[in-house]
Amino acid sequence: MTLTPYSGRMSVKSDMQAALTTAMKARDEITLSSLRLALSAISVAETAGDESVELSDAQVLAILAVEVRKHHETADAFVTAGRPERVERERAEAAVLEAYLPAAVSDDDLQRIIAEEIAAAAAAGAEGMKAMGKVVSAVRAKAGPTADGGKIAAMVKAALAG
Repeated sequence: MTLTPYSGRMSVKSDMQAALTTAMKARDEITLSSLRLALSAISVAETAGDESVELSDAQVLAILAVEVRKHHETADAFVTAGRPERVERERAEAAVLEAYLPAAVSDDDLQRIIAEEIAAAAAAGAEGMKAMGKVVSAVRAKAGPTADGGKIAAMVKAALAG
């Protein structure tokens, strides 16, 4: 079954719910499982406070990014444990959810953003490793919710050190 990623016509959550129905009809267990888990995480976030709220698409995408990362971490744990059948399933479920996320920023674009933010921090008076926190937070804001924070921090640290 081919999954239709977020098209912009409906909300991300609505697209996922429509894909869930399609997956049920097609008896696609991997898509069904990953969408149920993600929609459950979204529902938990919507009802976590004192009153229920409707999450924005940006908030839903942030939850999806966390769920994708969890699937990849679980797959890595299964590799270590020698369970290749579970690794394939986790990676397949991650791929289903990744279809809803915007494309990740390329390394070249990330380097360009980092250089811009280091220059901006230097202009504001922060230089060297003292500027790291400010630069990392600014780069994360520009790179979007799907950017890997650890990768950003490592790239900023290397740029500031070198």
